[in-house]
Amino acid sequence: MNAASNATASNRLAPARNELVVREKEETLRLRWRDYFALSEHQLHVPGLSPGHDGLRVAQLSDIHVGQATSAVRIRRAVEAVNASAPDMVFLTGDYVTHSPKPLPRVRELLAGLTGPVFVVLGNHDHWVNAPYLREGFERLGYTVLQNEHRVVTVRGTPATVLGVDDGRTGRDDVKATFQGAPTSGTRLVLAHTPPTIEKLPPHEGLVQFSGHTHGGQFVVRGLTEAVFRRAGQPYIRGHYTVRGNQLYVNQGLGFGFGGPYLRRGTQPEVAFFTLRAAPALQPAL
Repeated sequence: MNAASNATASNRLAPARNELVVREKEETLRLRWRDYFALSEHQLHVPGLSPGHDGLRVAQLSDIHVGQATSAVRIRRAVEAVNASAPDMVFLTGDYVTHSPKPLPRVRELLAGLTGPVFVVLGNHDHWVNAPYLREGFERLGYTVLQNEHRVVTVRGTPATVLGVDDGRTGRDDVKATFQGAPTSGTRLVLAHTPPTIEKLPPHEGLVQFSGHTHGGQFVVRGLTEAVFRRAGQPYIRGHYTVRGNQLYVNQGLGFGFGGPYLRRGTQPEVAFFTLRAAPALQPAL
């Protein structure tokens, strides 16, 4: 069975089944088109979630692409929107720059000030430009960068494990190293820039992976975009999927398009929020 057929079919380029609303705040609607982004709200039912984390709130930003491809106003407003929602944890899932090293100093400037525990993984563009510089910059902000590493953090008085898998597009992912010594139960949340990393995770473990990379398809032509991405080894384009007994959310990314040099069609810049709910443990299919 190929990767695409493992995904929940109803999620292909359609609203995620677990998506509750896409909420548009007044101040967001008043932004210029080049500064626009959508706020999406999701509820995830997670098997094995620690009871103390029922109702846990997570915010995700991805594919910010600081530079001419993305409005600085959009990025700062997105940071403000995350802080206004007061999440328990914030996840940044890669591609903070594009091709040029010139915007590197601005990454820390524009993404500063996120409140709460912030966890970061790197994307393919970050490795192509200057991954060590970006890691150091995030760490100076007090954010936790995970490159095939995990951390156990106490949230709402209960331990949660955050597992950060490095970028798969550049071959730096090592799931075995990431999970080495990590708790095998309770709340376990995975960050990985590239969505297909979900296929390498231990199956039927009640894991949730947060990814980006695809920009929701960037320029969506129904049927064609999905076929092109699948041929390129990217069958998970945007929204929620269930893969091998684990869950995946693919963020549409904050950067690119709407006034920049890269066109968007059929997809919009996104800041995603998640409320986690406890669910019975999954049983492996026989």
